[in-house]
Amino acid sequence: MRFERMRPRELREAVDKGIPFVLPIGVMEYHGQHLPAGVDLIVVTQVLDRLDDEIVVLPPFAYGAASYAVARPEDGGTLHVDASAIVPFAEALFTGLLRGGYRNIHGIVHHQSENFHQGMPTDLAFRLAARNAIFRYLENTRSPGWWGAGEMADYYEQHARNTDPFAWIQVHPLFPKGADFPFDHAGEGETALMQALAADTVDMARANDGGHWYTATAPQATAENGERGVQIALDHLRDVLGLNARPPGNRQQGDTT
Repeated sequence: MRFERMRPRELREAVDKGIPFVLPIGVMEYHGQHLPAGVDLIVVTQVLDRLDDEIVVLPPFAYGAASYAVARPEDGGTLHVDASAIVPFAEALFTGLLRGGYRNIHGIVHHQSENFHQGMPTDLAFRLAARNAIFRYLENTRSPGWWGAGEMADYYEQHARNTDPFAWIQVHPLFPKGADFPFDHAGEGETALMQALAADTVDMARANDGGHWYTATAPQATAENGERGVQIALDHLRDVLGLNARPPGNRQQGDTT
């Protein structure tokens, strides 16, 4: 389901059922001569499409902090937006969602997510924005001192159940840590994913063009292996989005403010 195509009643029903609202997060970045600039966004949006009506997909964010580590601006494809510019946008977006009553909000990112544990500029910008939005929302709706109030005495139990307020907005990598799938930049892994998800954008005749070390394994890619990677990502997403454990009809996270 797509947020922009849903009517108000349908959106409220999705909230009442505890359906996750998911934001695809991507960047525009040079991915060799054989792949398009939007690889990191396309793989996220196309995998999420496989979840169909299990989730609500928010309009994607496409302009992350790509950096010019891979290629120069004039090489084509990379559009870098500094993380400091992303934070206020993301915070405003998350604040709007919280004010609208949405609580089961998730961002999915693929760019540079091999470093997700420590964080990289794009995911860190959204993660910081999420925390800022939650803190400010709670202070505005529950007043300062909300965490120390008596009704929060079970906070650590909520945290253990992943039902505390900081679970309202979460950001996840597309793949789980240590996944049995090649993780690379425009090499075998990403090329295979694109062959499985958006074959019309892949030009394998140019896989060796440019002489890049990071694309050297691209000719080994197959759509079949890409589909295996898609299934790994789907299993991971169903886990982190709570789709395997979500009882039907439950309001998510129990907050009505």
